Amino acid sequence: WLASPYMPGGMCVPVDGGYRLSGRWSFSSGTDHCDWAFLGAWLADDEGRMVMPPTGLHVIIPRTDYEIIEDSWDVVGLRGTGSKDLVIEDAFVPDYRVMNAAEVMDGTAVRKYGRTETLYLMPWSNMFPLGITSATIGICEGVLHHANEYQRERINPQGTAVKDDPYTMFAVGEATAKLRAARDSLLANVDRMWDLVEAGRTPTFEQRAQGRLTQVNAAWQAVTAMDQVYARCGGNALRMDKPMQRFWRDAHAGLHHGIHVPGTTFHAASLANLGVDPQGPLRMMI
Repeated sequence: WLASPYMPGGMCVPVDGGYRLSGRWSFSSGTDHCDWAFLGAWLADDEGRMVMPPTGLHVIIPRTDYEIIEDSWDVVGLRGTGSKDLVIEDAFVPDYRVMNAAEVMDGTAVRKYGRTETLYLMPWSNMFPLGITSATIGICEGVLHHANEYQRERINPQGTAVKDDPYTMFAVGEATAKLRAARDSLLANVDRMWDLVEAGRTPTFEQRAQGRLTQVNAAWQAVTAMDQVYARCGGNALRMDKPMQRFWRDAHAGLHHGIHVPGTTFHAASLANLGVDPQGPLRMMI
């Protein structure tokens, strides 16, 4: 198994045959069960200072070269992911375990290493977020499922059966439609990109940006819909023995992941639609 905190948390100093790596990385999900870590890092000069303009690297390193910081994952949601911190102090990383992050993002690395399968040719920036967005949508669907079971025979404080309350029924129906639309848009997004790549075409920046826009929007729409359902479940749904509260916390924690931040993604996608080539941070994760 391989843990993967991609956000650059350390510096790679070039040396003969590779690099010396030091740093600290947060959000290493499932790291207790992994023998390797796939880390993000910045290229540094001989003095350990970041090279400008910044150059991101992807580094693969064995469990023997990093320390897992226990008690570094005390959080309100997604507690079960065990996304602890990792610390590395001056570990040697050979050249063959380092890749240029930009080449991974734009597909250059795939061609460089001779992979021709459709899966490998899919844009990394559109593939990686799927595991997190699909899980977030699935968690939201879990709230809807449990809410439907919970509300089936529930009587509200006014003495009315919830199923006879038109306002609650409308809210739940609307939320159900939003959740289905979120799921469908995410899956259709993947299908479009897959068909494009399988036909031998390389996705443009604009197409990748539109893919990310759809993916981010799907997550936000799903969590918004889930909130709409959960808010209609009454005070007892807050009790710790009700699974809905855990799903609610987990879904909101999922929305906090960096791949669900809408600002730069929506900005870059809008510029690309206007024929403007975004620069700098606007190109990150696209």
